[in-house]
Amino acid sequence: MKAVIQRVKHASVTIDGKLYSSIGAGLLVFVGVEKGDCEINAEKLADKIARLRIFEDENEKMNFSVSDIQGEILVVSQFTLCGDCRKGTRPSFDKSAPLDTAEYLYEYFVKQINNLNIKCKTGKFRAMMDIELINDGPVTFILEK
Repeated sequence: MKAVIQRVKHASVTIDGKLYSSIGAGLLVFVGVEKGDCEINAEKLADKIARLRIFEDENEKMNFSVSDIQGEILVVSQFTLCGDCRKGTRPSFDKSAPLDTAEYLYEYFVKQINNLNIKCKTGKFRAMMDIELINDGPVTFILEK
């Protein structure tokens, strides 16, 4: 599984011109599921994101996690994270998990975040979404599990 994590002041998902979900301060997490990924990958990724100390303390040091600041997480599925752009000019998505597996692991990942007592909202799997965010920093990380 791959994730792009952005520290945000605000983030939202709009589908068909209607607000679907939004969060205040916290993390916008784009998640891609690859062939071979399993529940353990989702569990490890969720735990890592919940504990990742990327929020600043009073000394402007990254010492706090999203849990520490009682922030929220907005999780958005993004299969394009699994795209391979090394050859040619069109990405290959051969590494992407089959749809049923990807959806299951995406939902399982969200469940793991919720189990960690973090307020979590989502986009809609397979939907065309407009994502709006105010990146706090900017602070962006890429994780793979």
